[in-house]
Amino acid sequence: MTGPDMNAPIRKIAAVLTAVAAGAGLTACAGAFEPRTDPTSPVAPRVDALVAANREYPRWADFPKTLEPVPEPAAISARVATLGTAGGELAAAAARIEWQSNEDPAAFAADVQARVAAVEVTPVTAETAAAIEEFARRTRERGRAPPPVDRR
Repeated sequence: MTGPDMNAPIRKIAAVLTAVAAGAGLTACAGAFEPRTDPTSPVAPRVDALVAANREYPRWADFPKTLEPVPEPAAISARVATLGTAGGELAAAAARIEWQSNEDPAAFAADVQARVAAVEVTPVTAETAAAIEEFARRTRERGRAPPPVDRR
């Protein structure tokens, strides 16, 4: 016998063997879900008592109830529509932004620096910036490689 019909029994046998192997593997793992306490252990009675006392925990009754009522589908739909409208407005606002500047970069940088310089810095912010700079300086000093060893 030749052709496609010849491989059919081989496929069936392979499928049965695979199912048997999977079943055997799952059966072997079943013991891992029932851990046992070593009866010779001095804490075994206490462990068994704690396990027995908490065998049924947690129960659905122990979970807190929701305090907020579940919104109606119409309210959810209205919220989704509002979010869609807000998203459209945001996309329109982003489309109005001029993302590519055709002006002189040096003039733009000078304008930005002037606007930043016009804002007063609070003393706490200045102290923080000075502390950060001091920390960075100390870190760079610590990160400097030691001088080479004289091998003479």
